[in-house]
Amino acid sequence: MPDKKNFETEAIRTQTPTTAEREHSTPLYMTSSFTFESAEHARALFANEIEGNVYSRYSNPNTDEFVAKMCKLEGAEAGVATGSGMAAIFGCLAGLLKQGDHVLASRSLFGSSHQILSQILPKWGITFTYGDVNKTENWESLIQENTRMLFLETPSNPGLDLIDLEWAGKLAKAHNLIFVVDNCFATPYLQRPIEFGADIVQHSATKFIDGQGRAIGGVIVGSEKYMEDIRFFTRQTGPALSPFNAWLFSKSLETLPVRMERHCDNAETLADFLGDHKDVNFVKYPHHKDHPQVELAKKQMKRGGGVVCFEIAGGYDKAKSFINKVNMLSRSANLGDTRTIVTHPASTTHSKLSDEEREAVGITSGLIRIAVGLENAEDIIGDVEQALG
Repeated sequence: MPDKKNFETEAIRTQTPTTAEREHSTPLYMTSSFTFESAEHARALFANEIEGNVYSRYSNPNTDEFVAKMCKLEGAEAGVATGSGMAAIFGCLAGLLKQGDHVLASRSLFGSSHQILSQILPKWGITFTYGDVNKTENWESLIQENTRMLFLETPSNPGLDLIDLEWAGKLAKAHNLIFVVDNCFATPYLQRPIEFGADIVQHSATKFIDGQGRAIGGVIVGSEKYMEDIRFFTRQTGPALSPFNAWLFSKSLETLPVRMERHCDNAETLADFLGDHKDVNFVKYPHHKDHPQVELAKKQMKRGGGVVCFEIAGGYDKAKSFINKVNMLSRSANLGDTRTIVTHPASTTHSKLSDEEREAVGITSGLIRIAVGLENAEDIIGDVEQALG
C-alpha cells in the first residue's frame, strides 16, 4: 500500500501504535506524567536527545495522535495542540513575534483575534495594520520595515469574505513574511493553505473538527522551523490540550469528510432559499452564485463550507425578531455543530468592536450568521422560513 494515502484514509488510519492489549481504537491516556526507565533515560528526554513522553503538558499519546493527523491532513511538518482555538492563535502570535515587530492582518477577523492584535500585543510593543480584503492591491504599501507576519482568516467570520491565498503566499514570500492562516471555517478537507504558500495554519478544533459541540481545543501546524518557537512558548506557558479532548478530536476527524459534505449540501440549499427571499437584502456563501468572490472560492475551496450569512431587511429589530422566532435552530455563539446554530454577530461575537470597526467588515445590524448543521435541509429551511415570516 502506498505511503501517501487519500484524505479520508489518513483521517481514519493515522493512529498511536497499538499496545500489548491489541486495541482497535486508540485508548485514553489519562495521566499527568510518565515514568522513566532510568536516570539516564530521564536525562536524555529532558535534553531532547530522544523522543518520549515526560508530562502531559508537553505531550501525550492522545494529543500526539491528534496533531499527527492534522499535520497529514494539512500537509504540515509539525504541530502543537492547545486548550482552545484562541490559545492556538495567541500561541502562534506570541511564539513568533517579539517587541518591535509589526503584523499585517486582514481586517475581517474573528472578534477575539482583533482584541489580541489591538489590545494585548501592543502592551509588548507589537503593532499591526489592517488590510481591506476588497482592496488587496493596496496591501504591499502597508508593509513596513519591521513587518514580520501576514495573518489572514479566509473565509472570514462572520462575513465570509475571501482572500486569494496564492496571491497572499507570493506577497509573503516576496517580503520574507511569516504567512499564517486561520483555516477554521474551511477545515483541511475543503482548503489547504500550505499548498498556496502558508507557513502556519491554525484551527479552533472546537468547531467543525469536533463537529458535535462537545469539547474546546485548538491546533497549530506548519513548518518545523517556525513550530520550534511556538512549541517552546506553549510548553513553557501551558495552554495544553487535555488528553480526553484530544481523543475526541482525533476520533471526530475520522468522520470529517462525511460531515463536511453534508454541511455543504445543506448550506448550499439554504443559501439558494435565502437568495430568493423577499425579506433578505443579500446572502453570502462562498460557492453561491451571488458571492462577489465565487470564482476565487471555487479556485481554493473544494466546496463552500458550512456557514451562511445574510442581511435581513429591517435592521436589528427584524434580526432580533428572527432569532427569537426560530423553533428548531439553536441560539448559540458556537458553530460547526451537528445542530444548526443562528447568531447575531453585531450583538454577540463581534460586539466588542466599535460601530466603525463593524461597518468596515460588513457586520451590519441586520446581519445573521447561520452555522448549518446536519439535520434534514427541509426542516432547516422550514424553521428559517417561518421565522422570517
